[in-house]
Order: sequence, then C-alpha cells, then structure tokens
Amino acid sequence: MAMKSSSTAKSLFLTFTLLSLLSLSLFIFLFFTSPTTQPTTSLSQTTLPSFQNSIKVYVANLPRSLNYGLLEQYWASNHPDSRIPADPDHQIPGTHFSKSTKYPPYPENPLIKQYSAEYWILSDLETPGELRTGSFAKRVFDVSEADVVFVPFFATLSAEMELGSGSGAFKKKAGNGDYSRQKEVVDFVRKTDAWKRSGGRDHVFVLTDPVAMWHFRVETAPAILLVVDFGGWFRLDTKSFNGNSSDMIHHTQVSLLKDVIVPYTHLLPRLQLSENKKRQTLLYFKGAKHRHRGGLVREKLWDLLVNEPGVIMEEGFPNATGREQSIEGMRSSEFCLHPAGDTPTSCRLFDAIQSLCIPVIVSDNIELPFEGMVDYSTFSLFVAVSDALRPNWLVAHLRSFAEKRRDEFRQNMGKVQPIFVYDNGHPGGIGPIPSDGAVNHIWKKVHQKLPAIKEAIVREKRKPAGISIPLRCHCT
Repeated sequence: MAMKSSSTAKSLFLTFTLLSLLSLSLFIFLFFTSPTTQPTTSLSQTTLPSFQNSIKVYVANLPRSLNYGLLEQYWASNHPDSRIPADPDHQIPGTHFSKSTKYPPYPENPLIKQYSAEYWILSDLETPGELRTGSFAKRVFDVSEADVVFVPFFATLSAEMELGSGSGAFKKKAGNGDYSRQKEVVDFVRKTDAWKRSGGRDHVFVLTDPVAMWHFRVETAPAILLVVDFGGWFRLDTKSFNGNSSDMIHHTQVSLLKDVIVPYTHLLPRLQLSENKKRQTLLYFKGAKHRHRGGLVREKLWDLLVNEPGVIMEEGFPNATGREQSIEGMRSSEFCLHPAGDTPTSCRLFDAIQSLCIPVIVSDNIELPFEGMVDYSTFSLFVAVSDALRPNWLVAHLRSFAEKRRDEFRQNMGKVQPIFVYDNGHPGGIGPIPSDGAVNHIWKKVHQKLPAIKEAIVREKRKPAGISIPLRCHCT
C-alpha cells in the first residue's frame, strides 16, 4: 500500500508540474503575441503618449496666391531687397523660375531664409502620402477627422516682401500688399465651419518673423502659433525701461500652453564631429552691435569684450563674404556668444550648433525650441545678464572649462544637430523628410498641446452668450 500511495503521489506531482509548465508557456505566448503589447522605449522616446504616433492635420484651402504663388511673385520681381547690399536672389535682373515650376524654392536672402519654417512644414504636407512614411503629421482631407487645421499662409515671406520693398508702408494699411494678404487669410478662415466650431483654437499659423501677421495679432491670438520666440509679442513700459528685461509687460496673445517655439533655419552648413579641428579662439561673435529694447545688453557686452585676448567681436551678417567669415569664425572658436537682440533669440544660436561651437546664451527671457525633448544644458552655457556684464567675469568663466568638458559639450551637440534641420534635400521641398528633423519635432510639440487646446474649446462652449473667457498669458 505504501508503494502504491508513493506512486500515486509522484504521478500527481508530475501532472501538476506539467500543467504549470503548460500554463506558463501559454501566458508567455499570449503576452509576446498580443497586439496590445508595446515595445520597450528609451527615455528619449517617452515624450509622447504611446497610444498615438501621429497628429492628424487638415490643410485649409487657401488660394495658392498666399503660399507658392507668393513665391512666384517674389522670384518674378526685379527689385532687390533694399535692406542688404547684395541680394543673392536678385543679383541678375529678371531672374525668375518657370511658371511650370509647381513648387518654387524658398529665397536664399538670409533675412528671409532664417524664417523658412513655413515653407518646409507645408512642403511636407504637400508631399504625396506614399512618400510621407517618416512624417509624424498625417494629412487628412476631411476636416472632421483632423486634430488641427493648418493655415498655409507664408506670413513671413509676405511681411518680408513688403519690408524689403523699401516703401515704408508696412505699418500702414493703404498701399500695403502684406496687409491685404493678411486680411484675406483672416477673412477666409473665420468664415469656415471649422473656425466657428473651435474659435480658431485648433488652427495652426506659422509666424516665425516677429512682424508676421502684424495687423491681425488679436484675431489670430486664440490659434496655435509657431513662433521663434515671444519677443515680437512683448511691450515695453518706456517710462520705467532701463535696459533690464524684467521691465517687460507680457501680451496676452502668446502662451507656452498653446504655442510652439520653433527653430530658426540655420544659415551655415553643418560641421560633422569627425571634421572638427583644434579651435584657436576662445569666444566668437558676429552680428550687429547696436540693437533695441532687450538687445541693449549686446552693446554693453561688446564694449566689455572687444579688446579681451582670445575674443573676436565682428560687425556684420552672414551674407556673401560675411557668411564665409562666420563659418571660419564659428568653426575655429570654442564658444559662440548669443546675446539677446531686438528679440530674445536669433538664428545665430542654430548656426553655432551646426558649427559645433558651444553657445554662450546671455538672454534672460529666452524661450527655446523643443524644451522637454532637448536638454540644452548638456551642450550650451546659460549666463545671467547681470553676471555677463561684470568686468572680466565672462572670459574667466569660459576659461575655467577644461578641454574634456568642452569635448563633452560638442559630443552632445553633434547628437542634436539633426533636430534643428528643416531641409529635406528635395527640389521645392517636396519629398520625404528626415524623421529626426525639425518638422517632425514641431508636430510632436503641437501634439503635446492638444489636451489643453481641446479643454479650452470645451470651456468656451459652455459659456453663456455674451460672456467671454479673459485672455491670460501663461508664459512660465
């Protein structure tokens, strides 16, 4: 009997063990074959919700004359830009592109090119769907399916064409072509059902130039604005202004809750880490010495630094010979100075990044693209204006960084260079974009804003007739 009981116990044990192994195998099989299982993501991939890998974008049906037709008008013009001595786009009178060119190139004029985000974003959306496999934005043709409505107005090009004409009519309405175009855009979108449903809160405008849509800031304020910084929306209390940016009074038209800071287009070519050479200069700056408003700090810095050993301060803009000087200056310098100008930032920062020149940012109110996706402190130095203006302090501070630390900054900079690149290498911008480039990162930031935007739309709908939500600025 004892032997039989022992045999029975062993059989039960083996049966239990087999059942356990089968259950475990079935669990493992279901877990790894389940369609809901998400792949493991790295820290850099967790900035967006995992349940959606695209944003649905409807393109408002604006007339072609307000985007690519405006480019045709630009290239057909025989008038050079009155603001620069040598306009690269109109050096030969009558230069223009064939009318059969559906997607003309964006201007090379550096005053305009630095703001070319509007061109690259629309070019990606215009690219045939089968080629847009790397795009985070999914274009839809039914507005009811869209997360956002993109307004394809080249607002920067429109403003710069008026400014470059030298007519002096930019802030006037009569005889101002840019004003007429702005009005046409606003009249068009505000009549659509999509605008009426959301109050424009889910519409996207690219306003990279500080003066883009100048005459209709109030009308476009509810929308998602893609801007290079908030400088163009700041007022100054002239009675108390003493050069200190803390005296700024913020407009209620821009907010980090709804708007997106985007990069300037860099004007200098990319330097690969493998091409980097020994740098002889400590600190380099090339630009205008005299600026207005918060940029007054630039003139003070200039006077402090101009005669310092190892420091080069040059007047000029990266155009023609100035461009070659900037390439040489940035590539041969350890640090590149980035003081505030008329607005808190400029394309100079992104030229420095592409040149592997460690940015020294002296701009207390600066806002930067893709914060939360990019940690600027790993490749840039942020210096308070009050410290930078102390005699001998800045140069001593920069000299305190060991060569190993400077190399670490450059290694980190090399990793983020692609994030600030718009160009996709295709004629007219029509073609696949790099998945790690600026356009995709812009749409990812817009996607992050959607919950707050949808909440604002719902809040507005429940308000009684005649009652409006007060405009507030949430800039920090």
